[in-house]
Amino acid sequence: MRTIKLGSSNLDVPVIAVGCMRIDSLDKQAAEKFVQGALEEGANFFDHADIYGAGKSEEIFAEAIHMNDDVREKVILQSKCGIREGMFDFSKEHILTSVDGILQRLRTDYLDVLLLHRPDTLVEPEEVAEAFDQLESLGKVRHFGVSNQTPMQIQLLQKFVKQPIVANQLQLSITNANMISNGFNVNMENDAAINRDGNVLDFCRLQDITIQPWSPFQYGFFEGVFLNNDKFPELNKKIDEIAEKYGVSNTTIAIAWILRHPAKMQPVVGTMNMARLKDCIKASEVELTREEWYGIYRAAGNVLP
Repeated sequence: MRTIKLGSSNLDVPVIAVGCMRIDSLDKQAAEKFVQGALEEGANFFDHADIYGAGKSEEIFAEAIHMNDDVREKVILQSKCGIREGMFDFSKEHILTSVDGILQRLRTDYLDVLLLHRPDTLVEPEEVAEAFDQLESLGKVRHFGVSNQTPMQIQLLQKFVKQPIVANQLQLSITNANMISNGFNVNMENDAAINRDGNVLDFCRLQDITIQPWSPFQYGFFEGVFLNNDKFPELNKKIDEIAEKYGVSNTTIAIAWILRHPAKMQPVVGTMNMARLKDCIKASEVELTREEWYGIYRAAGNVLP
């Protein structure tokens, strides 16, 4: 699979990340088969979070991959922390404790990447900096990033944190493309012109921060997938036409649409179906034309000014 550099780091990562949020839904045999199948396809970047399956997802993954020193060197592990029941917590104590729990569940001594999950408005960035310094000096985390954060929130962290922020995990799909749409509708009086994220797309490109789109097939906030959905007839018709042209599935085209953007994004796909994961991976071999990209964008109901 094609690779990119993660942010400003020297870490080469596949353009498709395997999201492990739902791996706790698989039994032991199915989880092992899925993980091994992913590795055979070159999908060795696995995205976790301490809240997925209440921690069970990380444990199941470690067991499924038969984690040991040899296996560890062949995979790239990313996890997230900062969400607690009824609150968010970026305190130094919570970050350090969370990472220790993550490492224990994943049966490893270090994470390749740690992301701060959803923004904590009570964050003391000096504490985050102390936590990152300690995790780095102890070799527990090699690279750091964030999730669902605006440019200003990232800049506030960067004022105190010395490690580069290499990734920002954000919701993005063909139907959830406000970070793209507001860039078209500058100074326009319509909903698409509403700047909901502080121009995070352009900011991340300027700062060499890799955007990791999550829920690349969802519309709304986990309302369902748009593929093969009667709510999106024009979009599915357009995607199916292009999929037939390239001899691939509609899943492949939906991911290829994201990869076509020059921001060099790394979609996080959460499927636990091996055939569908393979379709996602094929997207790294498909480069849509400009006409095809805009055709899909407009078919989703996105209006150009």
